[in-house]
Amino acid sequence: MVMKILGIVGSPRKNGNTHILVSKILEGATKAGIAVEMIFLNDLTIRECDGCHVCWTGKPCAKNDDMNAVYEKIITSDVIVFGTPVYWFGPTALMKGFIDRLVYFNCPENRAKVKGKSAVIVVPYEEENPETGEFVAAFFEKCLRHLEMPLVGKLLVPGVTQKGEVLSKSNVMKMAFELGAKIAICE
Repeated sequence: MVMKILGIVGSPRKNGNTHILVSKILEGATKAGIAVEMIFLNDLTIRECDGCHVCWTGKPCAKNDDMNAVYEKIITSDVIVFGTPVYWFGPTALMKGFIDRLVYFNCPENRAKVKGKSAVIVVPYEEENPETGEFVAAFFEKCLRHLEMPLVGKLLVPGVTQKGEVLSKSNVMKMAFELGAKIAICE
């Protein structure tokens, strides 16, 4: 069975730094023989969680939106790559809304569907201060620990302000590619 990686881009900008970095990770994984898929949260309709807890009873999410198809993509993937730039010291609203909907995996029936799946986080940001990226990384680490999804890779990239600027950082691009290739070894 071929391993599958799902890349989730939480930036509203296609061809921006987050998209480029997630793509480079997936390129490295593809080179290592892994099947990949990428989704752009901005292309989907994902409504906010309203805490109804229907999913906590093992039933499908009560929201009839694109997240129900994404749940299946997550379930059938071995590794999830979460990519978001830092917006106002946190993940984008797109990514935060997406993460909120992962509450679906809180009940015992659904937890088994993600428990043990590996995760990678990608966080480019404008500032040079490492604390800016570390705060968002800590948010993901706590969420992933709760879902029992081991974090197998983390790429925090400070100092990228302009769209596509990360392409000028050859060392970062190399690290992203190698992270994708490394995932095949980790699994």
